[in-house]
This record gives sequence, C-alpha cells and structure tokens, in this order.
Amino acid sequence: AQTLAECQEHVHRGRKPQARSCFEALAVGRDPYLKAEGLWGLGMTQDANTQFRTAVAAKGNSPDLANIKTRWGRLLLEGFAPKDASTLFIEALELKEDFPPALVGMALVASETFEAKAVELVEKALKKDPKHLEAQEMLARLAVEDIDFEKARTEAEKALKISVESLDGMAVMAALEALSDRSPQPWLAKMEAVNPVYAEGYTYLGHTLSQNRRYLDAIDYFKQAIAKDPKYWAAHSELGITYMRLAMEKQAREHLELAYENGYRNNLTVNSLRLMDSYKNFDTFKTATTEVRLHKKESALLRLYIESELQRAMSTYEKKYKFKLADPVRVEVYPDHEDFAVRTMAMPGLGALGVAFGNVLAMDSPSGRPPGSFHWASTLWHELSHVYVLTATKHRVPRWFTEGLAVHEETAASPDWGDRLDPTVLRAVKTKKLLPIAQLDRGFIRPTYPNQVIVSYFQAGRICDYINGRWGFQKLLDMMNDFAKNQPTPAVVEKNLGMKPEQFDKEFFAWLDKQLETPLAKFDDWSKQLKAVNDAAKAKNWDEVIKVAAPIRDWFPEFVEHGNLYEALADAYFAKNDKNSATAQLEAYAKVGGRAPDVLKKLAGLQQEQGRPKEAMLTLEKVNYIYPMADPEMHRKLGELYLTHGSTQKAIREFQASLASKPPDPVVSHYQLAQAYLKANNADKAYDHVLEALEAAPGYRPAQKLLEELSSKRKEAR
Repeated sequence: AQTLAECQEHVHRGRKPQARSCFEALAVGRDPYLKAEGLWGLGMTQDANTQFRTAVAAKGNSPDLANIKTRWGRLLLEGFAPKDASTLFIEALELKEDFPPALVGMALVASETFEAKAVELVEKALKKDPKHLEAQEMLARLAVEDIDFEKARTEAEKALKISVESLDGMAVMAALEALSDRSPQPWLAKMEAVNPVYAEGYTYLGHTLSQNRRYLDAIDYFKQAIAKDPKYWAAHSELGITYMRLAMEKQAREHLELAYENGYRNNLTVNSLRLMDSYKNFDTFKTATTEVRLHKKESALLRLYIESELQRAMSTYEKKYKFKLADPVRVEVYPDHEDFAVRTMAMPGLGALGVAFGNVLAMDSPSGRPPGSFHWASTLWHELSHVYVLTATKHRVPRWFTEGLAVHEETAASPDWGDRLDPTVLRAVKTKKLLPIAQLDRGFIRPTYPNQVIVSYFQAGRICDYINGRWGFQKLLDMMNDFAKNQPTPAVVEKNLGMKPEQFDKEFFAWLDKQLETPLAKFDDWSKQLKAVNDAAKAKNWDEVIKVAAPIRDWFPEFVEHGNLYEALADAYFAKNDKNSATAQLEAYAKVGGRAPDVLKKLAGLQQEQGRPKEAMLTLEKVNYIYPMADPEMHRKLGELYLTHGSTQKAIREFQASLASKPPDPVVSHYQLAQAYLKANNADKAYDHVLEALEAAPGYRPAQKLLEELSSKRKEAR
C-alpha cells in the first residue's frame, strides 16, 4: 500500500520512477479522493477532475471535505481555471474557517493578477498556522515581486527554518542573488542536492528575472530548467514568451508549440500562438536603425507618420542620453487592443498603451482606441525612452525611475503631450496616498487601491520633473548610471541628491503641494460647480454657463476630459454668436492638452475663417499626433495649407495620407499630390499621379491642364 505522503516525498526528491509507481497504486485504490490524487500525479487531469467530483459527493459532511475541495481547486488552478478554483476554495473556507491551504489557494489566484490581497491571504494563513511551509514560501515570493528584497530574504529564511529542504525557499534565495548580480550557484547546488531534476526552481529564476525585464538572463535559466526536465512544459512556455518579447519569433514558436501540443494551454501560450499566426496580416518596414510592423489595413497611412517620428525621437534621445543604440529598434503597432494586450500579459505595473522589451516596443494603434483617448506620438516617445534607459542600465533600473523618466519625456517633447492631471490623481494627492520614493515601485506592481498604478505613473513623472527642475537633467543621467550598477533607490538618492530618501520625500511633497495648490484647495467646490455648468449646458442656459464656468476654469486647468469647462464655454459663446471668445476657449483647450479630434478640427476651421492659416496648420498637426485615421478631407486640407506655406514635403505626406485614408473621390488628392511633386521638382511622380487622377475622372479639367504642362516639360527635357 502506498500513501499520498510517500508519493509526495518521491516528487519532492525528484524520484520520478518511484513517484509514478506510487501514484499508479493510488489511482487503482478504492478511496475516490486518493484515486483523484493518483490520477493527478500521473498527469491524467480530466480523470482526476471526475474523481474529485465523486470524492466530494461521497464524503458528505466529512471533516476531510474542506481539504478535498481545496485540493480539487488546486487541480483546477493548475489547469488554468482560476474562477472555478476560487469557488472551491471559498466553499472549503465555509466548511473550515481560515483553513490555511484554502487561503493559500485564494492567494495564488489573486497573485496571478498582482492583487494586494494575495499578501493579506497568505499572512492570514500563517497567522492560523505559523509552520505552514507553502504559505511561508509564497510570502517570500510575493516580497520578491514587490521589490522588497530584504523582506523576501527574511521570509525565505523562515521557510528554510520550517524545513531545511524548502525547495522554493532555496529558489527565492537564488533569485535574490541573481537579481543582485551575485552568483546563485550555492543555492542552486543546495536545491539540486534535495532534488536534482527540480526544473521548477530554475523556471522561477527565469520568471523572476523576466518580470524584472532581464530577458536574456531569464532565457539562460529557462534553458537550464528544460535541461533538468525536458517535459516541464511551463518552462517551454515561459521561454517561448521571453523569446517572443525579444522578437525572436522562430525560437518562440518552437517552444510555445511544444508546450501547447503537450497540453500546456494557459492563456498566454494560446494567445501568443494566435498572435504570431496573425503576423501574416502585417507589413514590416526596415531601415538601418528601425523596424516597424504595421497592420496591412493601415500601414500605408501610419508609416507616413510613425517612421519619421521614430527617427526624430531617436535623434533626440541619442543626444540627450549620450549614447547610440547598437541594434535597430523594432516597433509593433496593433489596431486590435486585445492583440497588444497579449504582449503585456503576466507583466506587472504596465500601462495599457505601450510596452518596451529591450529594443522591442509594442503599442496600440490610434485605431485601436476611441478617438481622442490616446496620443500615439506621446506613447511612442514614452516607450522609446524605456528602450534607451533599459539599454543604458543593462535592464537594472527600478520601475519608478524608468517610468518616471518616460513620463517626463512626454511633456519634454511637447508641453501639451503626456497625460493631464485628472481627478483620480488629485484625490490621491489630497488624501496623502502617494508612496515614499523608496517604496514607489510597489505602487506599480501590487496596487492597494483602485487606479494606484495611474497615480504611481503621475508621481514618478513629477519626481523626475522635480529633479530636472532643481538639479538639471544631468542629475537624472547620473542617477541612471548608478542604477546601472544595480544600486538601490535609497543609495542612489542619497549619493546624487545629497539627502536621505525621507528628506527628499518631504521636500518633493511640499513642492508638489505648491504646484497643485489651487486645484487641491478648490477641488471640492470645483466639482460642485462643474456639475452645475453641465446641468446649465444641457438646459442651454448659456448665460449661466458663462457666469459659473468662466471664474472657475483655471482652478483646475488640466481637466480636458468629457464635460470640461473649455468646451462648455465655447458652446455658450457660439450660441451667443461670439466666435472670437469661442475660439479663444478652444485654443486654451488645445494648448493645455485637449485631445478630442472633432474639437481640434473645429478649432482649425475657425482659425482659417479668421485668416490665421499658420495656427490652423499647427492645430491640425496636433490631430495627426492623436488620431490621423479615417479623415481624408482633413489630410487634404492640411496638405493645402502646407503647400501654400512652402512646406512641400509635408504637403506630399498629407496628400499621400489623404489617399491612404481611402477617400470616396480620390481624384482631387491625386491631382494635389501631382502638384506637390511638381513643386518638389519630381516631375515623374507628378506625371504618375496626374494620370491616376485622369484614370478616375477623365474629364477633370485641372488634371488635364497639368498633364499638358507636364507633357510639354517632358518634351523640352528630351
């Protein structure tokens, strides 16, 4: 007779043949619960699931039922069914209050999405049973994710006191050494002495390094995991994902398909394979320094803007960060947000618009977001900053710093770029929810209140603004170079800013409060008045709108979201036929970072009406950086403005964009593009496009005249 404990001991020591024989014995026994465990141990998960169901039915109200439901939940969690697993863990806790294994199960579910309650649940399990090894090991792993390495070491040491053979405790200690650029080999040797084929430990190292954006180091440990156990499919999946993040798609597909074909079908594996299958629908454009991947349905349009903006940003950053990238930058732009989301799955603290993996960055397309909700150029500059900072530091930089510097760069590129201060952030500042600089990484990784990640982006950006304003940009570079030596935040702050982190926090928070003095003081009153303005606007009581909105607009000038005061005032002035005042409100809206494309186009039309074509041109340029999609007429108008004011190359781009936007009548755009090419002394392309215009509309007289002119010039040239 075999016992479950004996089977688990064989697994713990890596004795695979003995473990298999042991589980086979359990699988043919009479007890449905032990049969389920045996089948699970043999990898027969569907049969195990059936036996767990039978075991629950057979046990009635037995005291063992809480444990059986918890184990069943763990089977389902391992099979990538977290919702069903959670249901069983909750049922187990109803049967046995604060049952530690069920609390650990709940914590595992929460940890998959980096929820703060994962820590609370594990701590609760340890309070009930201070010797619960798995809970103690998990607490150490969660501390590693939180970048609290001191706590992680303490908790791992506690696990090793509970059991000197704690494999996960050893793996955590090894990971801490690797993250600190010390050799993890002594801990790996201890791990192997207990279990010479413990692939899980090496996979954990790879996973942890990958979460800390050290992808090349992670690959090495995933390979070692596979060498220990070639059939450990989780390692193949994670290795494939890491290859994919570095755009090594051949290697990525090999390992992902291997995992999938052998039943390892978690969302990340399945969705990554689907995403790679969709790459046939993309065009790739390469230069010596860049590689841009765009969906075929919009590549002709977006290429006109993204390639040039990428080159402009790279030129700026080379000078600013004082080094040149050795490898080309790859940019992937996804019109389907769900495709982009696959790129960021299982990564903590990432914004929802873009992500950088070394020299590879992926981002949403403007067409993948509601118009006006996304500034693609700002996102491109943000993510490209990550490329430079990660490369310069060899991926050894705290998240708060690289995110803060990238946020800083958005408005450094243009003051109206970057995210505006919003009520969510203002409330967090008002209620003192910002974190000390030494703990700011945690706000990105495991938020403790809604929107804390957004608040942390704001705080990190303002910290870099503050350092830049007080000490200069070189100080940020000095900090970056010290982070490259794997120095922790407190040491870098003290060395470069000449004060302890606590003193920095005090001075920074005082500066921030001063910066936000008016919106902080007036926020509650502003909120009430904003509602009154919107109510008056709905009732078309325009005098009331002007009376209430005009005095309070600048209490919170950065608020440009739906229902903002700029648009309300503009509508009121329009209704009173005061176009000049309406235009002034819309210009203030655009200057502070308002992004609604329709509003900006309306402003450009007003500026043209008022005989200010240069201002109209600048306004329409803003639209191109926000939402250049599906408006051939806008591109044509901007092309006309450029052509009139001597910006011939930009005019060519806009007429090309008009055509790429598939206008219902392309004749005029072809004709105007021909005119622009002629002005640029490119008669051949001018000739091609005038022929295109006449092919679509043979009787179009302006094109006929231009063709005669071009034909005459061709004869003269001969």
